[in-house]
Amino acid sequence: MMTSKIVCVGRNYAEHAKELNNPIPTEPLLFIKPSTALCDFNQAINVSQAPYPVHYEAELAILIGQTLTKATPKQAEQAISGIGAGLDLTYRDLQAELKSKGHPWEIAKAFDNSCPITGFIPFANHDLSSLEYKLFINGQLKQHGQSKDMLVDIPNLLSYISQHLLSNLMISC
Repeated sequence: MMTSKIVCVGRNYAEHAKELNNPIPTEPLLFIKPSTALCDFNQAINVSQAPYPVHYEAELAILIGQTLTKATPKQAEQAISGIGAGLDLTYRDLQAELKSKGHPWEIAKAFDNSCPITGFIPFANHDLSSLEYKLFINGQLKQHGQSKDMLVDIPNLLSYISQHLLSNLMISC
């Protein structure tokens, strides 16, 4: 299946929002990365030539196997075909500059190879409230996340997204 879009969810963890001095949103904050942002998690990504320092965030990646349109949380959960992990790479300094001017910040989030994703394991009725992911760099734990800490859980996120954006998609949350 071809991924039609990558929908990302910002500020869905209260602690991360606080860490960046961002307000906690009252509804999901969505942004899209283009298909050119998608790359294999296992490939080397050279950031030495990046125009800004690159910040990383470990994410859950949810692969949707059918078109979702105005789905209920239960319908959305039934459309999940795979679960994986990914990184949301960001030019954080550029993002802050753009946000301070009230400008869109896609160029800080949607650059080529800014969304490395692992392979997906088939979704077989996993407990979506107890997913856990860790990011190690050179053997050192850098991030540890749990879906139970999300402000909006996965089925409700997928339902919310399907109210606004159509088609099969991949979610990074």
